[in-house]
Amino acid sequence: MARVSQAHLDARRRQILDGAVRCFSRNGFHATSMQDVLRESGLSAGAVYRYFASKDDIIRAIAVEVVDTIRSAYAEAAGASPRPTPDALLSTVLDRVFHMAAGGDDPLVSTRLILQVWAETQRNEDLAAALRAGFAALHELWSGLVQEYQQDGRLPADVPAADLARILIATAQGLIAQQALFGDVDPSAIGAALRAVLRPAAPAQ
Repeated sequence: MARVSQAHLDARRRQILDGAVRCFSRNGFHATSMQDVLRESGLSAGAVYRYFASKDDIIRAIAVEVVDTIRSAYAEAAGASPRPTPDALLSTVLDRVFHMAAGGDDPLVSTRLILQVWAETQRNEDLAAALRAGFAALHELWSGLVQEYQQDGRLPADVPAADLARILIATAQGLIAQQALFGDVDPSAIGAALRAVLRPAAPAQ
C-alpha cells in the first residue's frame, strides 16, 4: 500500500477544519453537529474521525489556530525592521487576523469565529487556559514595544508600559468585535485614526 504523504494528511485536515469553520460561522459551535461537518467537508465519517475524535476536538483545534494566528501576527509585525509605529502595527495585525486561514480569507467569518472562541472559553477551561496563555504572550510583547515607544518619545513615559499595552490590545480586540458585528472595519483607516489619536495635541491658543 502506498504511503500517504504528510502534505496529503495536512491538506485533508485543513479540508475538515475549513468545512467546520463554515458550519460554525453559520450556526455557532453548539448548533452544529458532526453530521453537518461531514456534509460540509465532503468527507466520510471514517476520514473525519481519523483526525478528530469529536466535535470538541475540532473546536479546540480551531481555537488553538485562532490564538496562534493572532499571536504570530503580532510577533511578525513587531519583529519588522525598522520597528513599526503603534498605528502601523495595529493595522498590519488586523489585516492579518481578518484574513487568517481559519476564516477562509473572509474577514466576517474570521472575526465571528474569534468571538465564538472567546465565548467558548467561558465553559471550556482548556480553551480558557490557552486564551490566557495567548493573552499573556501578547501583553508581554506589547509591553516591550511600548517601552521602546516611550524611550523614543512616541508614547508618554509617565504611564506604566503594561497599562498602555493593555489598552492597545483592547483596541484590537474591540475592532475585531466590531468587524464581526458590523463588518465595516478598514485596517488601513484604523491605522490612520490611531495615528491621529497618538499625535500630540496642538497647544491651546
